[in-house]
Amino acid sequence: MTPTPPDPTRPTPPDPGNGTGPAQDTATPALSGTGNGTGHPRNTAMPAPSGTTTDAGPARPGTDHGTDGTHPGGSGHPTTPPGQGTGTGTTSTALTRAQLWTRARGFLLAVAVLLTAAVALAGLRAGDHHGRLDPRSADPDGSRALAQLLKERGVTTRVVTNAQEAAAAAGPGTTLLVADPDLLGEPQRRAIRSAIDLSGGRTVLVAPGSPTLPELAPAAHAKGFAHQRDLDPGTPACTLPAAGTAGRAGTGDGLRYTTDLPGATGCYPSGGHPTLLVLPSTTKGGDTVLLGSETFLLNKRLADEGNASLALQLLGSRPELVWYLPTPADMSADPGTGAQDPALLDLVPSGWTWALLQLFVAAALAALWRARRLGPLVTEDLPVAIRASEATEGHARLYRRADARDRAATVLRAAARERLAPLVGVPAPQAHDPAALVPAVSARLTAGGRPSDPAALLFGTTPADDAALVALADHLDALEREVRSS
Repeated sequence: MTPTPPDPTRPTPPDPGNGTGPAQDTATPALSGTGNGTGHPRNTAMPAPSGTTTDAGPARPGTDHGTDGTHPGGSGHPTTPPGQGTGTGTTSTALTRAQLWTRARGFLLAVAVLLTAAVALAGLRAGDHHGRLDPRSADPDGSRALAQLLKERGVTTRVVTNAQEAAAAAGPGTTLLVADPDLLGEPQRRAIRSAIDLSGGRTVLVAPGSPTLPELAPAAHAKGFAHQRDLDPGTPACTLPAAGTAGRAGTGDGLRYTTDLPGATGCYPSGGHPTLLVLPSTTKGGDTVLLGSETFLLNKRLADEGNASLALQLLGSRPELVWYLPTPADMSADPGTGAQDPALLDLVPSGWTWALLQLFVAAALAALWRARRLGPLVTEDLPVAIRASEATEGHARLYRRADARDRAATVLRAAARERLAPLVGVPAPQAHDPAALVPAVSARLTAGGRPSDPAALLFGTTPADDAALVALADHLDALEREVRSS
């Protein structure tokens, strides 16, 4: 028969069945590891209809209400702690702006200090650090000291970074110094060669190598490397007035040259080949000076031996000095040749490929080694004990949020079948078999004079909405009470 809905305004009398009260609790879905043997609130174990709360509900006859109540025949309903809402309200765990600032201010302060220091150092050194062989740099490898000495003697120094600009500035009254000719591309070398032939002034090439000499100084050839200690004892061993006045100088630790050009002058020989070579111009006057090493032009070596004297005489023979510092842009090829810039991987030395491969293999082996030590997963005890009623409420809220009425109904029915089976004499393995459980339950209900349809309740379809799910739970509770009392 259909049970009469309970009146929520009437007090709950003791359960007449066994005097202990928790008959209602038997319809609550059992959750693994959360049962405590004292019963749970019935309507906190299932999703509630939309717009209602899931923490509490009206009392009904024979319903057990937890472990800390005082109702006769039961234990009482768990109440909501003061200051906390009921239903689906949640407490936010996100950090506030004040908490975020408190945690991050130390890190932000450290970053600000580092950035400020970096900017300050860059600003302080920006005016002095310009690179190697730069007449504006006071670094040990710069040439500012030489530029200052030339300025005192009335020679102005002009720094250019473009081959076309350097060629345009060259003339009979200028000395054109090319700091690193081997960095020049094809169009830049042609521009400098044109300046050498047409300017009528002096051109100083600092340590030009075999790739550059055929175009800039075709009459000279490189003859290997020379050490300072290998210079002939009788240096400068030439008739060049500048070398004779300077005496011994630091022209070693660079290249040696040789030439068959008539009128050429070679000084500071090493193994019979000069490290300083002066080639007369064959077109419009002037000359070209090949320096095998730039060492005697640097700040750190300018005061050694006769370096300052030699540098001043070679670079101060004209009233203007054009100091050409090639840049990476000067290494570009002529667009008409169809050459392309090298790719990034082309610039990586070949040895790094093997080094990266070895690092990859080492990382893979380390990963395998550490993975073996982790071992299988192990279970750990929870740091705190969770009440069964709280776990039940949590599952119910999750079911409701996911609209999992099918899962909730399955849990309710499975729990009811497991509790009804021993009451009607059905073995536990056959509790979920309709052919074994339904006839036994029907026979008990018929014997008590209260016909019912247990098949639809215990093995029916999924409820259509939340109200139908609540009704299913009520009917399962009533069915179990009827079996217990029959």
